[in-house]
Amino acid sequence: MERIQKILAKAGVASRREAERMMIEGRVTVNGKVIEALGFKADPSKDHIKVDGKRLTPFEPKVILLLNKPRGYLSTVKDPKGRPTIMDLLKNMKSRIYPVGRLDFDAEGLLLLTNDGDLAHLLSHPRFSVPKTYLVKVTGAPEEKKLTRLKRGVALEDGEARAISCSLIRQKEKNSWVRVVVTEGRNHLVKRMFSAIGHPVLKLKRVEYGPIQLGGLPFGQFRTLTPEEIEKLRRISSEFRVGSSELRSKNIKLRTGHSLPEAGRRTPN
Repeated sequence: MERIQKILAKAGVASRREAERMMIEGRVTVNGKVIEALGFKADPSKDHIKVDGKRLTPFEPKVILLLNKPRGYLSTVKDPKGRPTIMDLLKNMKSRIYPVGRLDFDAEGLLLLTNDGDLAHLLSHPRFSVPKTYLVKVTGAPEEKKLTRLKRGVALEDGEARAISCSLIRQKEKNSWVRVVVTEGRNHLVKRMFSAIGHPVLKLKRVEYGPIQLGGLPFGQFRTLTPEEIEKLRRISSEFRVGSSELRSKNIKLRTGHSLPEAGRRTPN
């Protein structure tokens, strides 16, 4: 018996968080009964599980893709307003896949997609702090002290945010390019961080996600990850699982009421 969200993730329907959202919205049924309780468990070999009225399909081989997302596409499977989504770039893809995390509508670059719900959860969950590297075109030329502010932390409306690393790589008269690494995935995070230091973002491109690099893949094109890249992802996901397990063990033993640091959290430079 497993929790419904884990079953859906394993089946490639959605990430765990997205599966929970589906349950809350009443889109999941087990043996004809709508299931909204996130702790509900079922046996996929015996129970009839449906999502949006469709029976859960048998296990599919795991697929992991790298897409060079152009600007002007939503990082989602469907859009009720009919705007272009990344699925418009994957029309011949037979496997049901979904994005790992998000990339803004007007941002471009590396976006991972998979039908492996567990892997998507580990790569996108804030607890595991997977580093994401961006090339950012900003107005003006940020002074070193402002870049240091980004590394020390800037106050945003939803809490402090900081960069793991930040460096000026190209400077022109009216704008500059900055390379920045962050571990969070909050909405418009990089844009808001640079606005906080007085240098609005003109262009945003993600070039790395953890150990995976965009390379020279053309805009709008995608490819499957190499065996070496998949092994790197499996290695870091295995490390995350160990760290998360150790944290749960410590929490069980903890009796003082003191909070523990989140598993996998990297210390900013």
